[in-house]
Amino acid sequence: MRAWGSGDRVALLVHGMLGAASQYHEVGPALAARGYRAVAVDLPGHGDAPRDPAATMDLFVDAVVSVVDTPPALAIGHSLGAIVLSHALPRLRPGRAVYVDVPLAGPSTDPRMSAAELRERFTASRAARTVERLGTRPDWSAEDCRVEAEAAVRFDVDTAVALERSYVGHAVERPAVPSLVVRADPSRYVSPERARELEEMGFWVRSVPGAGHSVWYGHLDEFMGVLDEWLGAG
Repeated sequence: MRAWGSGDRVALLVHGMLGAASQYHEVGPALAARGYRAVAVDLPGHGDAPRDPAATMDLFVDAVVSVVDTPPALAIGHSLGAIVLSHALPRLRPGRAVYVDVPLAGPSTDPRMSAAELRERFTASRAARTVERLGTRPDWSAEDCRVEAEAAVRFDVDTAVALERSYVGHAVERPAVPSLVVRADPSRYVSPERARELEEMGFWVRSVPGAGHSVWYGHLDEFMGVLDEWLGAG
């Protein structure tokens, strides 16, 4: 877990697959400067959190809910973290929710994939996330590369495989609380068509041109500007 700032207005931050709480090393301080106590959680099998080869979505939700003792004013989830956040909403009861570069449209994995195939995929993804390879990504800072490479080293493949194998999918139909979807532009995950569908369902949807899947890397000012616009709109 990581934390920035102080006070009663909590912003809960949930990272994506292969990530860790440190993924928010710039977003956390930016939220603290806006008066929040920003708290970033490590999901099971990630960062400093314990591994669990029998992991389920319920375990991931428990991990998110356990780090706050009062409903957060704001909850932000990235990729897998956004899916976990959508499941946690009834227990978490945040004032507002932000989903980063995720379509909120059902299962993320082909159900035909075996445990062995998933293990091979996650192992390859972990091995590819070195400082040297990540350093080729446009706009990523040296610190972005460092925290992502360190998170990959700590990532537990078996926990991720168990989660994916047990997860049956969860499509969000309408926002339960005021909700924002922030997508990269272009996005591999949230197409323009899906963005329009989400808007019709009642989500605010905003894009960050030129950003990658980890939208704030190299585009922190634009990402925070989107949050400021949405929060200021009431």
